[in-house]
Amino acid sequence: MERTLVILKPDCVWRGLIGEIIKRFEGEKFNVIALKMFHLSVEEAEKFYAVHQGKEFYERLTGYMSSSPIVGMVLEGKKAVLRIRELIGATDPKNAIFGTIRNKYAINGLMNVVHASDSLESASKEITFFFKTEEIFHYQRREE
Repeated sequence: MERTLVILKPDCVWRGLIGEIIKRFEGEKFNVIALKMFHLSVEEAEKFYAVHQGKEFYERLTGYMSSSPIVGMVLEGKKAVLRIRELIGATDPKNAIFGTIRNKYAINGLMNVVHASDSLESASKEITFFFKTEEIFHYQRREE
C-alpha cells in the first residue's frame, strides 16, 4: 500500500467541492488516513513549492495557495501515487482526460482544484510537511 498527499486547493474550498472530491477518491477505494483544513502563510507556500522557484508562475502559485484555507489529506491505496495522478488529470484542464477531476472541475491551470504528489519520494516529503506521525491513521476498509 502506498501513501500520497492530496491538497484541495482554494478554488475547491471556495466552490464547495470538498465533499465531492473526497467522494471521488473514496469511490476509487482510497482510504483517507489523515485530513485537516489549514491556511498556509506565503512563507509556508513558498517553502512547499520551492521546487518551482524561479518559474514564471511561482509567485502566482504561492500567492494563490496562501489566499484561502485549503484541505490536506493523506490517501492510502494500491499504487496510490500513480492512480491519484491519473484520477486528477493534467495540470491544465484543457489537456486533462475527459472525466478526470481537473477536466470536470478546474477553472484553469492555476485554479485546478487539487494538488497531488508526483512520486513516492515527493509524497513522503510532502506528507511530513503537513502532518505529524500521530495525525496519520491506518484502518482496514470494510465493504458491508
